[in-house]
Amino acid sequence: MLNHLIDRIRLLFRKNKESYFRFYRILGFFPHNISYYEQALLHKSLSVKKDNRWVNNERLEFLGDAVLDAVVGDIVYRRFPGKREGFLTNTRSKIVQRETLNRLAVEIGLDKQIKYLSHQSAHNNYMPGNAFEAIVGAIYLDRGYEQCKYFMEHRIIGTYLDLEKISAKEVNFKSKLLEWCQKNHFELDFKLITETHDDLYSPVFESEVYAEKIFLGRGKGYAKKESQQRASEQALGRIKKDADLRAQIVEAKQKREQAEEPQVASTDTEKKEEFVSARETLEEEMPRKNNQKENVISAAEEQAYKGLS
Repeated sequence: MLNHLIDRIRLLFRKNKESYFRFYRILGFFPHNISYYEQALLHKSLSVKKDNRWVNNERLEFLGDAVLDAVVGDIVYRRFPGKREGFLTNTRSKIVQRETLNRLAVEIGLDKQIKYLSHQSAHNNYMPGNAFEAIVGAIYLDRGYEQCKYFMEHRIIGTYLDLEKISAKEVNFKSKLLEWCQKNHFELDFKLITETHDDLYSPVFESEVYAEKIFLGRGKGYAKKESQQRASEQALGRIKKDADLRAQIVEAKQKREQAEEPQVASTDTEKKEEFVSARETLEEEMPRKNNQKENVISAAEEQAYKGLS
């Protein structure tokens, strides 16, 4: 309490005191090194060059993602003693998933503080959640693990998240993955890799999931659906974190569509060429002696071309 009071007194004499109070309203405490937090809010579209390298919030986002997994895992582990690993993993996943982090960023007003080029906001639904992860990375560098845990446990959980409700909520990862693929017109494929038995001779299934023939995830379960759920959960985690993977899927989709288009064009061209050839043969074998016959043939030709157009 005394240290907090001293920090406030010191801030009154700083030129950039408003920036410190701005972060205090978001975090619930004053930063020591404010530069970490300012970088956490700097989107790559507005990167600045410092010491011969471009600076933005991507590195802090990477660090915050790892710290957030550890912190939330720690909190969930202590909050639910006796619960099995699967329950703890699913509960943590619901908290650190992109939709939840996006909502939390809006709740604490973080979304309004992000610096980015205006056209980026319409194309980046992950921006608030990414900034939230970057802020956690900044807290870790500035104050350490315990402050990260305090921030999540006292500032976020309890205020904006109900762990009991979250833990009881079912998440259909397969449906979420399918929805994402349908929205972006990606081909999705599940493959059953192995079917074995555990020590009690219960069947164990292992499935893999692919988007545009690119491997996304693998999962095991005591039913095919359960293995697909686990594979989908892993896939969604990789898609969320790996921008290169998302780019590979988009590129594979574009190549597939390009490969399909010439086939259709070629087929149409071949049909038209066959028709022209048949027409020329017809003209050679049936001289135009009768105007009525010419009219019938012309009408047939016109109708056929209409069918090809």
